[in-house]
Amino acid sequence: MARNLSLSVNTMSSPAPAPAPDSPRESESPPPQGVQGDLELELMGLANALYNLGTTVVGDLTKEKDKPGGAGKQVGARVNDVISHLATLDDMAQTIDTMVPMQVLVDIDNSRNPMLLTKERLERAATENQFMNGKIHAIDVGIRYSVIGRGRSGAEAFVGQSYKKYLDEALVQNFPELAEYLMDPSMDLTMPIKLEEDAAGPAASMSNGV
Repeated sequence: MARNLSLSVNTMSSPAPAPAPDSPRESESPPPQGVQGDLELELMGLANALYNLGTTVVGDLTKEKDKPGGAGKQVGARVNDVISHLATLDDMAQTIDTMVPMQVLVDIDNSRNPMLLTKERLERAATENQFMNGKIHAIDVGIRYSVIGRGRSGAEAFVGQSYKKYLDEALVQNFPELAEYLMDPSMDLTMPIKLEEDAAGPAASMSNGV
């Protein structure tokens, strides 16, 4: 008796086999509130009704229903259940304007998991986001200029600017009305960029050829 009980406990505690990657599974999150939630529940009911219809048809084809005492065919009731769900969905469609991507319907017709479309869209969005982030970083990166001072010491100064700043300055020079939108209010474009020279070198005027 104890051996049989132990065997049954071990059988019950054995882990269930993992589902196939493309098999449908229940969502961990509850359906949303309102019309969207009602639509999701109705679609789940339709899927369940179609599954029951399929299993009933297979059962009717494999079993003999002509024997005395045999159960009657249930295909008609299953079909009526599917029609009822379809009629409810048709009524709900009058109040719902949510667009479904055509690719989702194509994937369903091709027996392909439509969740893969969401995965592909997310991966594509992440890739394009990284690409755009790289372009923005390339524009905003600091450009290092070296200006050689004239004199015996050959003083060298480095002016750190960015491509965006130079672009804004050029736009303001050609379109002054854009100054308040492009440039920092504290920045004075009329003042030249000051370059620091070596203290030991002579004072020499530097050309503005950056």
